[in-house]
Amino acid sequence: MSRVCELTGKGPMTGNNVSHANNKTRRRFLPNLNETTLQSEALGRSFKLRISAHALRSVDHRGGLDKFLAKAKDSDLSANALKIKKAIKKAGAGAEALS
Repeated sequence: MSRVCELTGKGPMTGNNVSHANNKTRRRFLPNLNETTLQSEALGRSFKLRISAHALRSVDHRGGLDKFLAKAKDSDLSANALKIKKAIKKAGAGAEALS
């Protein structure tokens, strides 16, 4: 399982451990990933995603999964998240046609 956020594309970064003697050794900074279930209002169902804590706060700030995905860049999203985004767009277009 890769250590990449499904919504923001945030992945591991590299840097240095610096000792008191100023010795430098390489290290990895891993994103804070959590297995989270998010609810889609347009589709009326929930989706299990592996997202970072930062992305979870961003989803809450934007007002839910549907609104977050509407503004998200396709290049940042995983294949699973892209599938959800297209399904939400399709459901939204169908709802507008019925009104």
